[in-house]
Amino acid sequence: MFAIDSYRSFITSAVEALLIAASLILAVECANADDDFQARRENMIRLIENDVRATSAYLKRAALDERVLAAMASVPRHEFVPADLVGDAYRNRPLPIGHGQTISQPYIVAIMTDLLELEAGQKVLEIGTGSGYQAAVLAELDTRVWSIEIIEPLAKRADSLLRRLGYDRIELRVGDGYYGWAEQAPFDAIIVTAAASHIPPPLVKQLAIGGKMIIPVGSRFSTQELILITRIDSEEVITRQVLPVRFVPLTGSH
Repeated sequence: MFAIDSYRSFITSAVEALLIAASLILAVECANADDDFQARRENMIRLIENDVRATSAYLKRAALDERVLAAMASVPRHEFVPADLVGDAYRNRPLPIGHGQTISQPYIVAIMTDLLELEAGQKVLEIGTGSGYQAAVLAELDTRVWSIEIIEPLAKRADSLLRRLGYDRIELRVGDGYYGWAEQAPFDAIIVTAAASHIPPPLVKQLAIGGKMIIPVGSRFSTQELILITRIDSEEVITRQVLPVRFVPLTGSH
């Protein structure tokens, strides 16, 4: 009996030792992966900065707000792309996310966010949740985000991911973003991540006085322009063409 008990004790100890060793190996591998992703994010930031300098004449600025760059450096973009594209997550290019949609080029995400000149606590409306990446970047700036996605599977996937990552200041719903989210208006900023044929009047109406909206305007088969809109008062807005872009079209019943 003593021999059996000793054998059982030996087996138990050996199994525990193997589990501890496996846990340590996994922890080291996870730490190495995190370090690798962090290095890739830092390189992505450098690529964004290079593109900003190259397009400074369009942007009317040679560098972006450091808070925006810090937000971009914090969001794990590899979580927002399909598993087979994780290796490309930090390349400065758009990537497909299914349903004919894309996650925008990091440079475009950065400049659109920067042009809104956001402050902590402001309300932001996003049209076109997609993967949820842009919403996460906005939330990193300590804003409150309402995001609309017309493709239900994308909305559900983004909502689940954002909750898992701890982004609890983002509210999502499925719907036609052209009409905005009237019950939550006015918004300090509105960002549209799909190209509209024109500036949607409902979105302008939901923009707070002094608020800014950034939106690509144009068709799929013609030159699109990134437009910055600032609402001056209840009757007047001013617009500025920023630079040529290429986005998937805004869809819906409008």
